[in-house]
Amino acid sequence: MTNHWIDLRNSDVILVMGSNPASNHPISMKWIMRAKERGAKLICVDPRFTQTAEVADVYAPIRSGTDIAFLGGMINYLLESDLFLKEYVVNYTDAPFLVNPDFKMPGELDGVFSGYDEDNSSYDKKTWAFQLDEKGVPKKDTNLQDPDCVFQLLKKHYSRYSIDIVSQVTGTPRDKCEEIYKAIGSTYVPNRTATGCYAMGWTQHTVGVQNIRAFTIVQLLLGNMGMAGGGVNAMRGEGNVQGSTDHALLFHILPGYLPAPTASLAGLKDYVLKHTPTTKEPRSVNWWSNRGKYITSYLKALYGDHATRENDFGYSWLPKLDEGMNASWLALFARMYRDQFEGFFAWGMNPACSSVGAGKVREALGKLKWMVNVNLYDNETASFWRGPGMKPGKIKTEVFLLPCCSSVEKEGSISNSGRLAQWRYKAIEPLGQSMPDAEILNELYFRVKKLYQKEGGALPDPILNLTWEYGEKDQEGKVRHLDAHKVAMEINGYYHENVYDKTASSPKLIGKKGDLVPNFVSLRDDGSTSSGNWLYSGSYTLKDGEVVNMMARRGKEDPTGLGLYPNWSWAWPVNRRIIYNRASVDPKGRPWDPERAVIKWNPAAGKSGGWEGDVPDGPAPPLADDKKGALPFIMKPYGVGAIFGSGLKDGPFPEHYEPLESPVPKNPMSEKHRVNPTIPIGKLQAMAKDPAFLFSFDYERYPYVATTYRVSEHWQTGVMTRHLPWQLEMHPQQFIELDRELAGVKGIQGGDLVEVKSARGQLSCVAIVTDRFKPFLIQDRKVHLIGMPWCFGWQYPEDGSGGDSANLLTPFMGDPNTLIPESKAFMVNITRIEKPARVSDQPGSDSLDRGRG
Repeated sequence: MTNHWIDLRNSDVILVMGSNPASNHPISMKWIMRAKERGAKLICVDPRFTQTAEVADVYAPIRSGTDIAFLGGMINYLLESDLFLKEYVVNYTDAPFLVNPDFKMPGELDGVFSGYDEDNSSYDKKTWAFQLDEKGVPKKDTNLQDPDCVFQLLKKHYSRYSIDIVSQVTGTPRDKCEEIYKAIGSTYVPNRTATGCYAMGWTQHTVGVQNIRAFTIVQLLLGNMGMAGGGVNAMRGEGNVQGSTDHALLFHILPGYLPAPTASLAGLKDYVLKHTPTTKEPRSVNWWSNRGKYITSYLKALYGDHATRENDFGYSWLPKLDEGMNASWLALFARMYRDQFEGFFAWGMNPACSSVGAGKVREALGKLKWMVNVNLYDNETASFWRGPGMKPGKIKTEVFLLPCCSSVEKEGSISNSGRLAQWRYKAIEPLGQSMPDAEILNELYFRVKKLYQKEGGALPDPILNLTWEYGEKDQEGKVRHLDAHKVAMEINGYYHENVYDKTASSPKLIGKKGDLVPNFVSLRDDGSTSSGNWLYSGSYTLKDGEVVNMMARRGKEDPTGLGLYPNWSWAWPVNRRIIYNRASVDPKGRPWDPERAVIKWNPAAGKSGGWEGDVPDGPAPPLADDKKGALPFIMKPYGVGAIFGSGLKDGPFPEHYEPLESPVPKNPMSEKHRVNPTIPIGKLQAMAKDPAFLFSFDYERYPYVATTYRVSEHWQTGVMTRHLPWQLEMHPQQFIELDRELAGVKGIQGGDLVEVKSARGQLSCVAIVTDRFKPFLIQDRKVHLIGMPWCFGWQYPEDGSGGDSANLLTPFMGDPNTLIPESKAFMVNITRIEKPARVSDQPGSDSLDRGRG
């Protein structure tokens, strides 16, 4: 989230799209309702009439997979109606920048941007560049009239997205589109803000990244980035998803979003040179220019005294990706399916249910030699070998189940969607033989290290040179019990040498060897500092000579009255509660909205002025200061918000493409390109060696759109909640929701058992016939949507009564930028099987249908 949960209360218009906070993020809904009490308008756009829709001021249905068409229409409406904050757009975005005159867009090239290579399904981005002046700075037209400026290109691109076209593509009624566009557009004035709350309903598509980009463009046009009650806010599906991403859960990053090194970058200097952006824009802070400091300090955190200038601080010990290597979720399981892995750690996950193409994933697990499953309970992944359709006698995989303890049985921090890192104490001791995850890792590390010391082996240095000073050690040097506080301090970072301010007339000691660094501003690239994650530097530090765990703070002071609560826990970076908050003021440092001032410039503060309010995005004066003023978007090389996204694989502006599996034969925005032209269909087909692993275009056989979602009563794949009888009682088995008209056509009644089938597999479900889904009219065709949760699996309940995972049906394909899978729009068929004897006991009875609205 650019903002945070409490800040939702400051919004005037809240767009909930791609999420269902009333059901799945109930604490966020508390703050949304506070906003409504202030008079804010809540808008819900969703294929299904959800719990959030029930309390929304405006609900609009939308065909799953058409969000860009809807948001593109919104952009067009704002531009045509002059509903944008011009001073913000001109000064704080790249809208005035001039683009190469050879750049062409999908309206001119039948669905693609200039530079498209059909053979490789990729773009040559030469024409996507900005025009530069003699100083290397982008040329600008601050009047926004030049036909090559980003603003005019944006206007031209989305002029194709009229409300009539949008309604035909999305199925959203025309009047609803206009009502929503008008409400969002009302926040272009400085004293009103809108925010957007999204989750997997936006991300899990073959255009997932561009879905979010589209709303980012809306917020930049309206001047809502950096503002209280504004921003673009991802509603993470679990309390530490943000933290796990920050600490490099994904294959292509190191902690703190440092790029993972590749084999062609032989030395640390090569890495820094390639991955450190430069800029000729004199007003740009270009904060990523500090990347060399962060990667060097990270290496020092890993290897301590073993990391020296002479050995490149241990850079060669880091694992390297091959150039162009894809180690994302889809690619890993495709390769596993082809016998390219021997072993697999399934740590705190259940891919046999959570992964798209779950049937093939289960087959892939059977091709391993061994698998370690770390979890609270046995689950469908640990017991895949005895699941439906499996032949245990032919499976060679040896499975090790390591019981870990729950979050209340261990101490440590979590980082929520609002970037708030909160320290949790241990409530009870771990039950039975279960252990905290960190203790399991501690055991694994020392056993692997001991084997290297005893037997040698390939690449010993990365293991033998690791620092592991996380607690008291036994006679063999093994940490007896891992101390989470020591891990947190290493993440924060230390001084490894005395550091002096050499700019002073007489050098002044600013950092003492062995002390914790105050924050990432102190990190250096000479080996004198360490930090396990630069973003978290400042989270566990020295205050007035005392070591303070900032994440454990519980102060309730709120000096701004905006709900920032600066003394409650700690938010990255440097306890900043709203990112890009320098954009919340005009070029002179005056808040756009004085009544909700996030920060403001006080020219009388200190010797030469200073900021008040939230921790600002850097101490530099506001833009109007001719000598030292800085642009607000400090992480961007040009210092401004990027409307023109030239770094993406599938285009600098979001363009509507149909989902991989779609109910319509043609993309109404392009005759030639029905789906995203850059998704790696061929590559995944080659890795999978099985077309059914991916998708089907047989619309007669699979005529209905399906989507998946969560329910309040179960958590993720249900591993924790299905084992709790009081949770299981509320939702005991897999179900499907379908509209009344489709139910009539198929002869299905509430409580009937039905089979749902896709090209990947089939699934038995109990039918809920409901008004929450309505059929759509798309290009003169009636389109029905059905929906089902993904929280069930065959392993528990033990009698199999819960059914199985909805991901047996989902396609094995993802977004070209991230390869996040497309599980929110795919094609199925449904068939009635039988009617249970006791309809009233089934989810789908009339009483339950009425109660779930």
